[in-house]
Amino acid sequence: MRPQLLTWDVKGTLLCVRRSVGELYSSEAKLHGLQLEARALDRSFQAALQMQDKQFPNYGRGRGLTSQQWWVDVVKKTFCFCGVSDEQVLSPLAEKLYHQFCSAANWEVYGDVQDTLDHCRKIGVSMAVISNFDRRLEQILANCNLRQYFQFVMTSEDAGIAKPDQRIFRAALNLAQVEPRQVMHIGDDIRMDYLAARAVGMESYLICRGQEEEPCGAKQLVPRAHILSSLHQLCDLIK
Repeated sequence: MRPQLLTWDVKGTLLCVRRSVGELYSSEAKLHGLQLEARALDRSFQAALQMQDKQFPNYGRGRGLTSQQWWVDVVKKTFCFCGVSDEQVLSPLAEKLYHQFCSAANWEVYGDVQDTLDHCRKIGVSMAVISNFDRRLEQILANCNLRQYFQFVMTSEDAGIAKPDQRIFRAALNLAQVEPRQVMHIGDDIRMDYLAARAVGMESYLICRGQEEEPCGAKQLVPRAHILSSLHQLCDLIK
């Protein structure tokens, strides 16, 4: 099948972070005179993230927050959970870390991405992004030399809707002016990518790099033919 539009998830599909959040936070904290273990910061970050997302879903969209304020609060809570409460330290630290995540230095493009995107562009397949991300994603993709491949980038913050809600997929379809059956979606999450796209009527595939066994739930929910161990397999599917 050659789709008219190929849509992509980003984190875990096209990009991954080079270091854990805890490692990055720990390194930056040292520059502010703080000695904190990366593992402790990782645990605190997960707790802070879950708390913030529960209270202010989708980066606080519709709740009076900007995504920058949302993330700055997450960073501050992360350090507070590790015993740091000095606002004069927390504010500049949180702002610095927020902006650092736009840098290509903090993101790694998977090795199978460039060839696959080049192949799809060469054969004339239009591409776009549908991602549960904030507005920094445009800049992150540009800094990683990927933005030029995509017709548009639809983030959950911009759309006001997050995957697996079908409305974010329908918004992308409307923007591209294509029917669901003409579109293929690639992502790494069974519920938010594979099943959500199919619920709209799109074709979809699940990318599972470096996994010897199928991810949890995949055997019951995803046919083996729809699981990719490398994006290079996509080049064989789309000719």
